[in-house]
Amino acid sequence: MSSATQSRSWDVHRLPSAEGRNFLVTGGNAGIGYFTAEQLAATGAVVVLGCRDRAKAAAAMASIRSRVPGARVRHLRLDLADLSSLKSAVDGLDLDRLDAVVHNAGVALDDPPRRETADGHELMFGTNHLGHFALTRWLAPLLSAARAARVVTVGSFAARSERLDLGDLQSARDYRPKRAYGRSKLAQMSFGFELDRRLRAAGSTVLSVVAHPGGALDSLTPSRPPVHRTTPGARLRALPCALLVQGKEAGAWPVVRAVLDPEVAGGELWGPRVFGLRGTPRREPVPSHMADPSVAAQLWAAGEELAGTARWPGPA
Repeated sequence: MSSATQSRSWDVHRLPSAEGRNFLVTGGNAGIGYFTAEQLAATGAVVVLGCRDRAKAAAAMASIRSRVPGARVRHLRLDLADLSSLKSAVDGLDLDRLDAVVHNAGVALDDPPRRETADGHELMFGTNHLGHFALTRWLAPLLSAARAARVVTVGSFAARSERLDLGDLQSARDYRPKRAYGRSKLAQMSFGFELDRRLRAAGSTVLSVVAHPGGALDSLTPSRPPVHRTTPGARLRALPCALLVQGKEAGAWPVVRAVLDPEVAGGELWGPRVFGLRGTPRREPVPSHMADPSVAAQLWAAGEELAGTARWPGPA
C-alpha cells in the first residue's frame, strides 16, 4: 500500500477498534500523554495511566470517562526517576500481556541548577531516557506475550538540533537545561531505533516505533478541566501560531497512529505532516544522527550500566 493511500485511509477522528488490547501510557495524566490516553480509550482498549500522583491520575481518568462512555482506564503508580521501583511497578500491572507501551512521560527544566534523581542521575536524562530504558526491560515478558506488541517512544523536535556527548551523557561538566532536555529526548529516540534493530535481530514479534508531536502548545489545546484549562483569551492570542503549530490533542495523533495503524513498521519515525510541526500524522525520514548504530550501541551499553539491567533483548 502506498504512503498516499495510507494517509487517505487513516482518519484521526475514526480510529479502529482495539477492544481486548492493553496499553500503558507513561505520563498519561497530562499533556500529550493525556490526549494519547483519551484517544486510545475511545478504541475500547484497556488504557493504563502510568504516573506518580494518584490524585492527578484520578482527575485524568474522570475526564476521560466523561468524554468516552464506558472507557476502561486504570492507574499504575510509576516513578521513572526511581529505577529500583520499576520492576515492582510492572509486577503491579496485573496483566497477562501488554499490546503497547507509550514512552511519553518526561521532565523539562528551563533553568539551573542541575538536579538529580534519587539514583544520582541528571534528572532529565535519568527520567526521560534511563527510566524508560529500564521500564522496557521489565515490560519485555508482557510485550512478548502479546501477538504483535509495540514500544512507541515519544520524541521531540528539540532533538533534531542536538548531538549526544557520549563522554558527558549526564551534563556533569557543562549543564545547560534546554540542551540537556534536547539531548535526553535524542537519547530516547536513538534508543527507540536501536531497540527495533535488536528486536529484529532477536526474531521478536515486538516492534519499536518513534513518534513526535511537532509543535504542541497549551494555548491551542482544548480544555479538559481539571486536567487542563485554556481560557478564550489565551486561545485567541495563540491563533496566529496555529499557522505553524497545534494543540496537544493534535500532537497526540502521530503517537496514536504509531500504536494502532497496522501499516506502521518497526524502526519508523512518525510526526505531523506540515513541516513536522502540525497536521495529520505521516511517516518521516529518520535523521541520520538519530539512527547512527555506533552511537546507539555506546548509548545502549551506558544505559545497561547506569540502569543496572542485564543484556537484552535476546533469545530466551
